[in-house]
Amino acid sequence: MSLHAPVVLDIAGTSLNDDDRRRIRHPLAGGLILFARNWADRRQLVELTAEIKSLREDLLICVDHEGGRVQRFRTDGFTHLPPMRAFGELWMDDAMRATAAATAAGYVLASELRACGVDFSFTPVLDLDHGPSQVIGDRAFHRDARVAALLAKSLMHGLLQAGMASCGKHFPGHGFVKADSHLALPVDRRSLKAILGDDAQPYDWLAGSLQAVMPAHVVYPKVDALPAGFSRRWLQEILRERLGFDGAVFSDDLSMEGAKGVGSTLDAALLALGAGCDLVLLCNQSTVDGGAPVDALLEGLEQAAADGRWTPDETSEARRTALLPQSEPLAWDELMRAPAYQRALERLP
Repeated sequence: MSLHAPVVLDIAGTSLNDDDRRRIRHPLAGGLILFARNWADRRQLVELTAEIKSLREDLLICVDHEGGRVQRFRTDGFTHLPPMRAFGELWMDDAMRATAAATAAGYVLASELRACGVDFSFTPVLDLDHGPSQVIGDRAFHRDARVAALLAKSLMHGLLQAGMASCGKHFPGHGFVKADSHLALPVDRRSLKAILGDDAQPYDWLAGSLQAVMPAHVVYPKVDALPAGFSRRWLQEILRERLGFDGAVFSDDLSMEGAKGVGSTLDAALLALGAGCDLVLLCNQSTVDGGAPVDALLEGLEQAAADGRWTPDETSEARRTALLPQSEPLAWDELMRAPAYQRALERLP
C-alpha cells in the first residue's frame, strides 16, 4: 500500500484491459470512478468490481450516483431514484415524511451499489437551488440552507445504514452561478460573508457528519483568485480551520473546463494537492489515446514526489482509507428480500 494514493482514475469499457490493470496496481492510484459506459448489467458490474478488488483490495470504487439525472446505473433492477428536489418539495407538505424519505433513498442507493461491489458515491449535493444554475437545478434539495442540510443529513443517515460514507458537494456552493463548470469557469462575485451566511452553511452544520467534501470549480474573486478546489484559503483556512471539517477532500474532475485555467493536468493536480485536497479525480481520460493522460498524471506525480515538488501525506491516505466500507454488504438477492430494504422502497416519493 502506498504512503499516499491520491489519484482517482477511470477505465474505458465494461471490463479491464491490461493497461487498466497496470494503472490500478500503480501505488499512486487510490480510487476508480465508474460511468454509464462501464455498465452493461448487474452481473457484469459485480464481475468488474470483483476483479478490481482482486488487484487492489484497498482501491476505493466510486460512482456519481445521486438520483434523478445523475444516476449511472438505471437498469437490471436498480431503483430509479428521484432528483433531490423531490425531497425538498415533499418537505413543503410534510417535513418529517421528507426526512424519512431521504433516509430511505440513501439506504436504497448505497445498499444497491454495495451489493454490486461499489464502495462509495459522490453524494449528497449540498448546493442550494438559486434558480439560474442548470448544471445543479433539480440536483439540489432546496433553496433554504436549513432544509438542504437536514435533508442531506437524512440521506447521509441512509447511506451509513448501508455502510457507505458521504461526500458533500460542491463546496462552498455551485448553485448561485449560471455557468456549468464542465464547460466554463463560473465566477461568483459575492462576499465571503454572504457565502458563509447562505450556501456554505450546510458545510458548517454537517462538518462533523460528512466523511468527504468535493469543492467547486468556481472562482469567488472576493475570497481568492483561484477556484475553490485549488485554493488554500478555501480548503485550509475556511473548510478545515473555520468550519472544522476533518474528512477527505476530493478535487472535482481535473479534465473539466473549470480546472483548465491553472495549467496542465499535472499542474492542476499539484495545485489541488498543495491547497489541501487529499484526492484528485481525472475522469474520461482513459478513452483518450489509450489512456495516455492518465499515465502522464501518474508518472508526473511520481516524478514530482521524487523531485520534492509534492510531498505524499500519510494523513490524506488515512482519510482515503477511512472511506472504504467497514461492513460486509448484503448480496443482491438477499437485499431484495430484506425487510429494511422493502420498507425503504415504500418510503420513496
